[in-house]
Amino acid sequence: MHKPALRASFLSSVALAACFATVAAAQEEAGAQAGEIIVTANKRSENLQDVAISVSAVGGDALEKGRTTQIDELVTKVPNLQLTSTVGENTPIFALRGVSLNDFSLNQSGPVATYYDEVYKGNFALLGIALFDLDRVEVLRGPQGTLYGKNTTGGAVNLISRAPKLGQTEGYFNLGYGNYDRIDVNGAVNTPLGENAALRVAGTFARADGWFENVLPGQPDLASVREYGLRAALYFEPSDTVDITLRGSTSYQNPRNYGIFAQPEAVNRPGLSERQIASNETSRRRARTYSLALTANIDLSDTLALTSITSWDKGNLNFIEDTDGQGIALLEIPYSARANQIAQDLRLTSDFDGPFNFILGAYYNREKVFNASTFRIAQDVASGGDVDGNGVVNDADCAATTAGEACQFGNSFDQIKKSFAIYTDMSFELSETVALKGGLRFTRDTGRQPNFIAQQIGPSGAVLGVTIPTPAQPLSYAISNLSGKIGVDFQVAPDNLIYATYSRGFRAPSFNAQAFFDPSELNVAEAEEVDSFELGAKNQFADRAVTLNLAAFYYKYRNQQFINVDPATAAQTLLNIPRSRIWGGEAELTARPSDAITLRGSIGVLDAQIERGTVSGANVAGNDLTNAPALTASAGIDATFYEGDAGTFSGTVDLAYTASQFFDVVNTPRLEQKGYALLSGFIRWESANGRFNASIWGKNLTNEFYFTSRVDLLAGFGFDYNHVAAPRTYGVTVGTTF
Repeated sequence: MHKPALRASFLSSVALAACFATVAAAQEEAGAQAGEIIVTANKRSENLQDVAISVSAVGGDALEKGRTTQIDELVTKVPNLQLTSTVGENTPIFALRGVSLNDFSLNQSGPVATYYDEVYKGNFALLGIALFDLDRVEVLRGPQGTLYGKNTTGGAVNLISRAPKLGQTEGYFNLGYGNYDRIDVNGAVNTPLGENAALRVAGTFARADGWFENVLPGQPDLASVREYGLRAALYFEPSDTVDITLRGSTSYQNPRNYGIFAQPEAVNRPGLSERQIASNETSRRRARTYSLALTANIDLSDTLALTSITSWDKGNLNFIEDTDGQGIALLEIPYSARANQIAQDLRLTSDFDGPFNFILGAYYNREKVFNASTFRIAQDVASGGDVDGNGVVNDADCAATTAGEACQFGNSFDQIKKSFAIYTDMSFELSETVALKGGLRFTRDTGRQPNFIAQQIGPSGAVLGVTIPTPAQPLSYAISNLSGKIGVDFQVAPDNLIYATYSRGFRAPSFNAQAFFDPSELNVAEAEEVDSFELGAKNQFADRAVTLNLAAFYYKYRNQQFINVDPATAAQTLLNIPRSRIWGGEAELTARPSDAITLRGSIGVLDAQIERGTVSGANVAGNDLTNAPALTASAGIDATFYEGDAGTFSGTVDLAYTASQFFDVVNTPRLEQKGYALLSGFIRWESANGRFNASIWGKNLTNEFYFTSRVDLLAGFGFDYNHVAAPRTYGVTVGTTF
């Protein structure tokens, strides 16, 4: 989208939203009030409309009714939130307002942090199955650090599970069936343990056949589902001033791995339809997670509270990618990561009657990762691995190769990262309508990459040589940083808030996991920083029947970390883009013209451009940043059709649009992902007593075909690498509550 058109689109969209709000406000619906959404984005329980930051919240009931089962699906509900799925579904690489992790390595942690019940989950191997029995999801845009455990440049996605309740025995159970023979089972039980304790146990199970049809005889279809997750939370309230919650969870996934769509199709996919593949590598993807977290809240006085969050996480992720997406062994890559993490967040929160309040915290995180991956190149005759022409592919072919045929190039290493920080967030009310906000964070981050090994390996598994000598001293970094924010809030009216903020975010250096062929690949990317300037407004009209939230921002983005893949050699180097700038905005609207109808709409606009940078000798200044479509928009309607003795019949329709975008900083024209729209919805029945329910649901109902990541490997391997998004899915779900 051209810049003048983008600016016009933004202005017209905001004007349209404001017009819509004015029309809705004129309706005589004094009794129709939108329910308050309580969030903890500021580490305090607050009405979403009173939080002077750009945050979107989606309630757990809406997630459950809409069958939002994967964290990937949040992108259709939050403006300016994008993802790539280079390492598979349910392990998303988020991008928020154009700030993204442009690297698919399993040792990395992205600039958009993911939290489960306030516990930071950095490594992909720790993510697990997240979207079940949730109270809500909060997505915070912009740099974070003065409130959250881990400093980030892009934002945070907070997943908050349903907490145990004292004195109540309750629960639910749902059973679903869908196309591709999908079976879903999930539920939860809450039970009191005496007067001062309660236990909540929740679980989910899903299984489905693969939707990527494998045409090779005897080979299974790819992109299947086979997973389960369990979570238990024990709540204990020994006194009126102390409460403790112990959470434990585990998850396991072992589906058939995703498939790769190789282009050009005439060469790499002759005779195949869009969702067919000829894949010889069909092994299962395996991911296992364990986690424990202890949260304690202690009221030290009427005005001071202490919160402690202690956590331990362990996970592993292993899969083999059929990178060429064909029935030959041209390029296949096994990936493996084992990670464990311990973290401690300790903070003191005030609740003074006077004008001044604060949060003072300290945070420590230690993450250990073992990472291993291997490039398997031309391991059969059909792919050109028979270098000496004797009809077989063996170690002799690898020894005689000039371009890597018949060889495996593998590396492995340990990675140890530690982060320590002291942070504070403060507010001072100058008057009943004006408040100053500010915060600082001091961070000390260190990292080491010991035990690095890079080898040339024959088809038999024999080591034939060392491709990158092990460094005499492990790569390492140590960096200190001072970041923070400052802002002002204006409470124009009881339901109208305007805010302005400046904030700086920081992301620690990173190690390159893709060093296979040359010592130059063994490097550390510099730390990245974002300076954010934001102006926002939160408004409610018509007796709170209409909510309109607006935000506009400008970012200075320095040293974005990204992996550069040389299309000719597949050599990969972790680089920094020295300077970029991003501007844009969001508008989110909710209106209830009657008790039976809720209208929802959102729009996000972006202009994310590189100002200075060179990649593989090419000047990329003026190019678009990756994962930064100029326009994202959504619209939805929730309607109750009937409510009476026969129960309640309701439905929801959602439409989400994403404009064109690039997945590489070179902006390769043929790899541009064109704009697409996704339609989803459900129809639901609930019995008059609320005990039973049934629904019919569907996602991507128009069966839109689009890619979620793309990589140029044409010159070196003869194909472009593409991940395909899931097709149309639909099904029925029945449930009961007690």
